[in-house]
Amino acid sequence: MTSRKKETVAMLLAGGQGSRLYVLTENTAKPAVPFGGKYRIIDYSLSNCVNSGIDTVGILTQYQPLELNDYIGNGMPWDLNRNFGGVHILPPYTTSGASNWFKGTANAIYQNIPFIERYDPEYVLILSGDHIYKMDYSEMIKYHSGKKSVCTIAVRTVPPEDASRMGIMSADSDGRITEFEEKPAHPKSNLASMGVYVFSWKTLKKYLVDDENDPSSENDFGKNVIPALLGKGERLFAFTFRGYWRDVGTLPSLWQANMDLLDPGDPINRGAPENFRVYSRNYAHPSTTVLGSGRISRSYVAEGCVIAGDVSGSIVSIGSVVEEGAAVSDSVLMPGAVVRAGATVHHAIIGEETEIGANCSVGVPGSENLTVVGHRKIIPSGTALEPGSVV
Repeated sequence: MTSRKKETVAMLLAGGQGSRLYVLTENTAKPAVPFGGKYRIIDYSLSNCVNSGIDTVGILTQYQPLELNDYIGNGMPWDLNRNFGGVHILPPYTTSGASNWFKGTANAIYQNIPFIERYDPEYVLILSGDHIYKMDYSEMIKYHSGKKSVCTIAVRTVPPEDASRMGIMSADSDGRITEFEEKPAHPKSNLASMGVYVFSWKTLKKYLVDDENDPSSENDFGKNVIPALLGKGERLFAFTFRGYWRDVGTLPSLWQANMDLLDPGDPINRGAPENFRVYSRNYAHPSTTVLGSGRISRSYVAEGCVIAGDVSGSIVSIGSVVEEGAAVSDSVLMPGAVVRAGATVHHAIIGEETEIGANCSVGVPGSENLTVVGHRKIIPSGTALEPGSVV
């Protein structure tokens, strides 16, 4: 083991199948799904690490990792190409005993104990790769240390109707967690876990080993490890986060988070730490061209696009094309999407490098049912996709 050490190692869980995103994760890991015109979902968690002074990140991959691996590369766009530390892709691997897929979130960290031990950290930060938010993790770590906590969970208040879909906890007046339930049928509070944890490493390692040796465990932080810590009377604290946060694990939430970027109130940046920049791997693109017939209103149009039609209330990603006579409203065009002449796209997500043929209609104006077309599809000319269709 090296004599050098890192105070904090971040472990970013990016291996989930993302089944709730359906066609957008058929061939790519959920954290690699495009977002906001020129980013990927994972850019937010990675950028939070860099902006918080954390330069050692393990990304745990499993499902369809190829595109994500290629996107991360050596970590240079996020200033994570380091000789000691930096970013590391950590897939499941074969040991002398067996080859195991990650069985749960806790098992994924357990399998990577040797990676963490290389840096002999005081703290381990556990993150999810499918959330959009800007957060200074160093403030949470400082809080964790000051409370002499062994596990600190970032929390936010949620509407009561959303509480049953999340990890819900109760805390006393000092912030100490007294109860935790994962997705309870009858929530006792509206204090919800954000899936961001700070652990004191020595304690976490012990509980991971115990959890792995329990044949009845599902090897999950929310279902097993955190309840075990509470059951043994360990010090767990809630760290309240008041900024913007959205889980983009469903198609409607992904669409809404993109639309939030267009909100004049700027909810994503409101309350965010100053100078928190989102970094991404963006290749050079020419400037966007708006032809004489092109009109853009209330929209974000990234570099390398050609706009000859009407775009309103939409996110148009890098390299997309909207031809003359086409209309796009309240929609997300992912990188390289093409909307041919005379086609209409309303309240929809159009996947990467997908072509909507001439005179197609995708959704209808005013409908609240989201229409989604997956990546690299060709919709033949004249096709009508009803609101709520998923192709």
